Amino acid sequence: MSFTLEKVVPWGRSYNEYIEMFALTDTDLKLRILGCGDGPAAFNSELTKRGGKVVSLDPIYTFETSQIQSRISDTYSTVMEQMQRNQDDYVWSSIPTLEKLGQIRMLAMDTFISDFETGKKSGRYIAGELPILPFEKNQFDLALSSHFLFLYSAHLSADFHIKALREMLRIAREVRVFPLLTLDGARSPHLDKVNQELSADGFMLEIKHVGYEFQRGGNEMLVIKTA
Repeated sequence: MSFTLEKVVPWGRSYNEYIEMFALTDTDLKLRILGCGDGPAAFNSELTKRGGKVVSLDPIYTFETSQIQSRISDTYSTVMEQMQRNQDDYVWSSIPTLEKLGQIRMLAMDTFISDFETGKKSGRYIAGELPILPFEKNQFDLALSSHFLFLYSAHLSADFHIKALREMLRIAREVRVFPLLTLDGARSPHLDKVNQELSADGFMLEIKHVGYEFQRGGNEMLVIKTA
């Protein structure tokens, strides 16, 4: 198996961050939702407690709870040190301090860890990765991609993005991607080609402003809908 946990830097977002990043309404939260690349986020656990229907997909779900928890412990201090060195690249408003950021991230990941075994048994956490999804056509209403597509534009080609988004649109009638920036804070160079290719396929694309901004300038999501 080429994928190894040692390559992963687990960094989970909170339920409230998902709501803000993707501008999720009460109506949205009643839909069948797929999270692609959710990692150790709290969204699945918290939405399930609220009666929502959500499935998360990530390659780290191949591993046991203890292995994921150990990897979080191994990488947490390294990530926080990097955040401290690059504080000017972030907006410290809704998350006011580095200490608060650490608390929010650890609470989110602890929430995931507590839910992982139960959720995996019930089919809410599925091991897999883009650009191939193990789901039926139109199995979901809404598919979300948080901090993967576009963020890693230097590592993933425009063709990969197009293939991944087409696959997400095969299994969901709407796709939302956040953020549209790369790791260095620049707008993804793949956006234009993605727009051209998917528009030619007949999909409707729109860039929407959202109320969430932590990475400086990262306050937009891409919304793609079937015609």
